[in-house]
Amino acid sequence: MPLYEFRCLKCQELFEALVMGQNDQKEMKCPHCNSVEFEKVMSTASYAMSGGGSPGTAAKAQTRTCSSGSCTTYDIPGPTG
Repeated sequence: MPLYEFRCLKCQELFEALVMGQNDQKEMKCPHCNSVEFEKVMSTASYAMSGGGSPGTAAKAQTRTCSSGSCTTYDIPGPTG
């Protein structure tokens, strides 16, 4: 049962919805303005680092202006590849 995040296209409010399955026919609306116009957004990851960590091991975010508004890129420490 995945939890999805959406952005209302009318008021720009972010909200989450628990999706039970494809056959689950539930009307979704923005809880802030009741609009039915929204887009699915990529949720941010939640993680915890074990140990004390050292300065510079925290996630870094870079926000910039994109054609669809603002975009954020997250650099999460850890092995790559």
